[in-house]
Amino acid sequence: MTSTRIGAPVASEAQGATAALAEFIEQLTLADIPSEVVARGKYLILDGIACGLLGARLPWSDRAVQAIGRLEGDGNALIWGWQQRVPAPAAALLNGTFVQGFELDDYHPLGPLHSEACVIPAVVASAEQMGDVSGRRLLESILLGFEVGPRIGMAMGGLALVARGWHCGSIYGAIASAAACSKLRGLDRLESEDALGIAATQACGLMSAQFEAMVKRMHSGFAARSGVYAAALAEAGFTGIKRVIERDYGGFATTFAGGDPVYLERLTDALGDRWEILRIAVKPPYACMGGLHAAIDAVLELRRQAHFAIERIARIEVGLARAMYKHAGWRLERPAEVIGAQMNVAYAIAVSMLDGDAFVPQFTPDRLSQDDVWRMMDRVIVSWDESLDSLGERSRWATRLAVHFTDGTVERIEVTFPLGSSERPLSNEDIGRKAQRLMALVCDDRRADEIRDLVLNLEALDSVADLTALLAPSVRPAF
Repeated sequence: MTSTRIGAPVASEAQGATAALAEFIEQLTLADIPSEVVARGKYLILDGIACGLLGARLPWSDRAVQAIGRLEGDGNALIWGWQQRVPAPAAALLNGTFVQGFELDDYHPLGPLHSEACVIPAVVASAEQMGDVSGRRLLESILLGFEVGPRIGMAMGGLALVARGWHCGSIYGAIASAAACSKLRGLDRLESEDALGIAATQACGLMSAQFEAMVKRMHSGFAARSGVYAAALAEAGFTGIKRVIERDYGGFATTFAGGDPVYLERLTDALGDRWEILRIAVKPPYACMGGLHAAIDAVLELRRQAHFAIERIARIEVGLARAMYKHAGWRLERPAEVIGAQMNVAYAIAVSMLDGDAFVPQFTPDRLSQDDVWRMMDRVIVSWDESLDSLGERSRWATRLAVHFTDGTVERIEVTFPLGSSERPLSNEDIGRKAQRLMALVCDDRRADEIRDLVLNLEALDSVADLTALLAPSVRPAF
């Protein structure tokens, strides 16, 4: 039940982007969402859950659960794969950390964030705290969060924040999480605007975490936790920043953009008619950040050629757009951490060239320690290809490879849109197969099948407890 406010409710002084978003939160229903969008959204949820179960027992996940469990104590929300309960904000933080825990989850090419990690854990944990939440209500709230997050990212210039050193997904994700949790709690537009303002002032994420820090795994979890707190506080009548997205001084968009252009019209353009959910990229089973996927695609294309011989490679020249060059083009040096390898284009090229794959085994500490990968990395030269920037936002994930062979020949391969992007999407069936492959590493086939069937029929679920009962039992370590 919504608490009585202190004083009269205060609306925005102007009907800007924040107010429009708050109105969308209040008014959207599952019936308003086209069936193909709902179907795709359910496969995104399946993908996120599979990623979360795979990530639940990784070494950094173990440390996080131990530390946060000691801090937070018992609660009413489950830690996936642990058969343990903590308070809802802690569950959102940990489960969000698991979903993003091995870089296998989703991204949006124009409004880059990991929607699955930011939104699903926040909504599920909030639903557990609230009690008696139906699958239909859960689905409606998650889909709203999936739609809002990429639009915030597009309004903020997409990858521009990465070039400035922000981990943009954890910034955009706080808004997505708050929007989804506001919908779940049934907040009106005034309360939802407060929740957005409370979440926005919690948003952060420094991209320097990518080099060696476990905390990189937790950024999306921080965003999930922010949304849980924001919606609950707003429901209690605690006020947030009004017009937080568009304000000139201290506003969300202008402050994080730091002088770069913002495009607030993208937040509301065709809102409710054109669905960004359909452009959320589901990664193929490449266990690294999405900016490396075009390079992996290029390598795998080269390996399929009949004349390919790895011993003939003299050097590999790699061209990236500016944001991705800053994000992935740095030099990885020994000793390296797994997170660094998963963010580094030279490593991704080397290991996929040698192994013909870029799945979990290619990014384990054992594989990272082997000399053949480092010898291959010594042949990789990465540079900023300014011409890629001139192709516009949609080409910022592109990669150009020039593979020079010992006989003097050169093979050039350009991949503008990586596999899994909206231009080359995985089918729903592909996503289902990926989820099965991930879950097979950590749980038995029967449980994986039950999770899949439940998620794909989520709107028929009477209680979210039926879902969490399948997520709760302990899982095996992925490696």
